[in-house]
Amino acid sequence: MSDSSVFPNSTGVAPAIRPFSLSLSVDARSALKHQQPCCLWLTGLSGAGKSTLANALEIKLNELGRHTFVLDGDNLRTGLCSDLGMGIEARKENVRRIGEVARLMVDAGLIVIVSAISPFSAGRAIARALFAPGQFFEVYVSTPFDVCARRDPKGLYQAALQGAIKDFTGLDSPYEAPERADCEINTDEIELSEAVQFVLSRVFKK
Repeated sequence: MSDSSVFPNSTGVAPAIRPFSLSLSVDARSALKHQQPCCLWLTGLSGAGKSTLANALEIKLNELGRHTFVLDGDNLRTGLCSDLGMGIEARKENVRRIGEVARLMVDAGLIVIVSAISPFSAGRAIARALFAPGQFFEVYVSTPFDVCARRDPKGLYQAALQGAIKDFTGLDSPYEAPERADCEINTDEIELSEAVQFVLSRVFKK
């Protein structure tokens, strides 16, 4: 076997790897579930309320008979992304992996809810580009830093402010807020049930 069939080319893909064209379409999988698959991508600071909102959205969608799954950033860091640190490049790779998994789930016909800080605009744009038009909705959970720090559900803000945690988003690592999110929620100003209805009204127009 020649080296060219094993080692990646300039695109990063080994020449011997050729994606297989599947016969069953996304539309066929979606029709079986009687829904339009999509990705709801919740971004915001730690403690902003992303996971709580994602969980509530899934419960409501389940009640409506929709087929869903939540990809939570912290949960993924215990498995798929457990090898990644918190530096800038590691965070970019974390978002890349989440985006690729979310796209596969949308291809399977699911409504996928991503809850991840995903601090960089470029990373979120790359994730959006994986999806067909109308399949990706960016939800900016814009709860302010001081509110998140006061909540501090995991004790991370206290540790970061004391210098025990480095590269903490919003403190010594940047968070780039979306400029044109599909919808925006400040969980300090709205009840959870209202937030759920607001997001669903924006995404599903009902």
